[in-house]
Amino acid sequence: MTATGEEHVTARGGPWWWARRRSAGLDVGLAVVSALECGLEGIPFARDAGIPVAAGVVFGLLAGSVLVVRRRWPIAVVLVSIAITPAEMGFLMGVVGLYTLAAAELPRRIIASLAGMSLVGTLIVTFVKTRQDMSRGDLDIGDWFVPFAAITMSLGFTAPPVLLGLYVGARRRLMESLRERADSLERELQLLAERAEERAEWARNEERTRIAREMHDVVAHRVSLMVVHAAALQAVARKDPEKAVRNAALVGDMGRQALTELREMLGVLRTGGDGRPERAASVPLVAVGVAAAAAASRAADDEGPSLAEIEELVGQSAAAGMVVALSVEGDARSYAPLVEQTAYRVVQEALTNVHKHAAGAKTYVRLAHRVSEIAMQVENEPPEEAASSARLPSGGNGLVGMKERVSALGGVFVSGPTDAGGFRVSAVIPAS
Repeated sequence: MTATGEEHVTARGGPWWWARRRSAGLDVGLAVVSALECGLEGIPFARDAGIPVAAGVVFGLLAGSVLVVRRRWPIAVVLVSIAITPAEMGFLMGVVGLYTLAAAELPRRIIASLAGMSLVGTLIVTFVKTRQDMSRGDLDIGDWFVPFAAITMSLGFTAPPVLLGLYVGARRRLMESLRERADSLERELQLLAERAEERAEWARNEERTRIAREMHDVVAHRVSLMVVHAAALQAVARKDPEKAVRNAALVGDMGRQALTELREMLGVLRTGGDGRPERAASVPLVAVGVAAAAAASRAADDEGPSLAEIEELVGQSAAAGMVVALSVEGDARSYAPLVEQTAYRVVQEALTNVHKHAAGAKTYVRLAHRVSEIAMQVENEPPEEAASSARLPSGGNGLVGMKERVSALGGVFVSGPTDAGGFRVSAVIPAS
C-alpha cells in the first residue's frame, strides 16, 4: 500500500508549522542568508540615510530574517520585501517570497495584487536609481536606457518567481488530487472486494441449499417408496409369497433408480463446467463451486424430470399401496425445463409426504394447464386409524424446499391442513 491519504499525512512531521524537518532546515537556511544579505545592504542604506551603520545593519538583519515564516505567512513576507525595496535590500527575500506566495493556496486576486505591487515598487526604485546614476555621470547611455532598465529589472525580478510558483502550486494540487483519487480508488476496491466476498459467500450458501434440496428431492421419494414396499413385504411374506416377490422386485428397482440418480448428481458435482474433472490443487475452491453449480444447473435443465413423467410417478405410489387418483385439466403442452422440473418436484415431494405422514390415505393429484400458468394440487384424505404406518423419518425440509422452488420462478405456493382433517399442497407457476 502506498503512503497516500491519511498515511501520507501521518508520515509527515516537523517543528511548529513545518510539515517536514527538511522544510524547516531549508527555511532557516534561507532566512540566515537573507538576513546576512539585508545586513550587508543595510550599511550603504545607513550611510545614505544618515543613520548609524549599526542601526542599518540591525534593521537589515531583522528584515531579512522574516523569510523564516514564508510558509506560514507568505503575504507578510512579500509586504516586508515591498516595504524595504526603496532601501535597495531584500532581493533574495523578494524572489523567494513571491515564489512562495504564488505556490500557496491563496486567491488569485491576492497573488496578482501583491505581485503587481512588487513589480511597481521595483520599477520605480530601478527607474529612480538608474536616473540618479546617469545624472551623476556613472552611466553614459541614452535616455532610452532608463525605462528599458526599469522595465527589464522589474519584470525579471517579479515574473520568473511568480510563474514558477504558480506552476509548482498547480503541480502540487494535481498530485494531491491524484493522491485523493488513489485513496478513493483503494477504498472502492476494498469495498468491492468485501462485497465480492459477501456475494461469493451468499452464492456458496445458496448452492449448498440448492444441492441439499436436489438431494432431498431425488432420494427422499425413492427411499420412502422403498420403505413402504419393505413394510408391505414384511406383512405379506408368509401369507402371499408371490406378492412378496413382486414387492421385493419393486424395492430393488427403486433402490437402483435412487442409486442411479445419486451417481448422476455426484458426478455433476465432481466435474467442471466443461465436463472434465476439476483439479483442486490448481483451481480455487470458489471457482470449483461455481463451475459445479453451473454444470449442475445445466444438467438439471437438460436431464431433469418433466411433466410427462407425472403419470409414472403416480403409478409408483399406487404400486406402493397408495390409493391415488390423477386428473389433468386443459391441453397438455411443453413448458420451460425449469418449470416442468419444479412442477414434477412439487408433486413428488407431496406424494412423499403422504407416504411419510398419512400412509393409507386416499390421495388426489390434480394438474391444470392454463393460458399463462400451470397449477398443481396434491390433497390427501385423513388416514384410517387402522392403517399401517411405515414410520418414515422427516426432516421438515420438504415443504420449505417446495416453496423455495416455486417462489424462485415467481409462483405461489400454499400448504396446510384441510377442514376434513387431511392435508393439501397447492402451487401455481407462471408458464414462462
